Amino acid sequence: MSTKQFDVVVIGGGPGGYIAAIRAAQLGMNVACIDEWKNDKGGPALGGTCTNVGCIPSKALLQSSEHYEHLNHHFADHGITADNVKIDVAKMLARKDQVVKQNNDGIVYLFKKNKVTFFHGRGSFVAAKDGGYELKAGEETIQAKQVVVATGSNARALPGVPFDEENILSNDGALRVGATPKKLGLIGAGVIGLEMGSVWRRLGAEVTVLEGLPAFLGAVDESVAKEAAKVFKKQGLDIQLGVKVGEVKTSKKGVSVAYADAKGEAKTLDVDKLIVSIGRVPNTIGLGADAVGLKLDERGAIVVDDECKTNLPGVWAIGDVVRGPMLAHKAEEEGVAVAERMAGQHGHVNFNTIPWVIYTSPEIAWVGKTEQQLKAEGVAYKAGQFPFLANGRARALGDTTGFVKFLADAKTDEILGVHIIGPFASELISEAVVAMEFKASAEDIARICHAHPSLSEATKEAALAVDKRTLNF
Repeated sequence: MSTKQFDVVVIGGGPGGYIAAIRAAQLGMNVACIDEWKNDKGGPALGGTCTNVGCIPSKALLQSSEHYEHLNHHFADHGITADNVKIDVAKMLARKDQVVKQNNDGIVYLFKKNKVTFFHGRGSFVAAKDGGYELKAGEETIQAKQVVVATGSNARALPGVPFDEENILSNDGALRVGATPKKLGLIGAGVIGLEMGSVWRRLGAEVTVLEGLPAFLGAVDESVAKEAAKVFKKQGLDIQLGVKVGEVKTSKKGVSVAYADAKGEAKTLDVDKLIVSIGRVPNTIGLGADAVGLKLDERGAIVVDDECKTNLPGVWAIGDVVRGPMLAHKAEEEGVAVAERMAGQHGHVNFNTIPWVIYTSPEIAWVGKTEQQLKAEGVAYKAGQFPFLANGRARALGDTTGFVKFLADAKTDEILGVHIIGPFASELISEAVVAMEFKASAEDIARICHAHPSLSEATKEAALAVDKRTLNF
């Protein structure tokens, strides 16, 4: 039996991998994708961490918990009251699982539509052969002229404290908690920690967040981070900064965390469940990098150049397994760019215009430079800010928390960064991304007609504020 030959084989079916496979197929290549993720029945579950235990399921739980919180605390303002409100956590989780399955099945359909051959199992390098590569695809051996590695990342565990997904939880276990814990602990006040902390806080858990860094959301613009800290504290999240985590013990009662607070005082946090959210590490486990001499850096990430080429001819790598932000949409853009480069085209990925989003309530979104970065770089800039409190649509929604903030070059007025905390920030940030990609000025946004009443008017007003000429504040 002859070995199956492909122009391109993609290892990994997450956002970067499946998109790279589809785009390569669209460009006329014979493409295969290998992915080992399994659903609870042992079948394929395409979509990687994002679809299975990341972006998609977390947003489903955030939506469910937000409905519950609105019914309990906000609907009365609209004249809507309800007695004996209950949350069926099992049903909420079942809905989340259905949303995940719909996305899994959607990718299977897309592979069939685009004639991408799918192999369910572990993908790994066997050897360089005949000007290409021999690969293991589950139980089969296949050959490829070019390979795209898109194996993603894994949650980083605390040293000496492995995840058991029962008491010590990664993002995976945090999405499968069967009942609302009375006390929930979080180590790490990053995106995953804040989002999952928000879900269970809304459902009644007492949530404590232990963060090692002295500043809250250090990567976020300082004014946004300050506003977020104030709002989260008011909501009931206990966020402790500058802590040093010591011994973590598990028992039948739960988890006990010994730590030193910012003043150095020894303390203990006793919780029912502990979510550890201290970052992610590139996943090259079982890839067979040594078999072909694929170069990794000290973090275990695959070394690539600006075009995502590795040290091996015909081998590319994208997404969380390489340098740059670990974001699903960054992986997608790299996947498209690599497919187009393989076809002799010029793929485009601009790291300066990749948006970031935290799906808490209020949402936080930004693109470009923060004010503290511009100060550190010695860039002369102008700032403009507009509060949702002065926005008619936000008032009608009943959600006036936060603001939009513009940072523009002091001389040219080119937009250098946009930062939003407030309702639907994840959607509003796209206007800023488009504007920055076209090197627009704050004046350009200020001169564009925005629908009224809309939240996007706050974007226009913040752009006007750069020139100190807001109309509604």
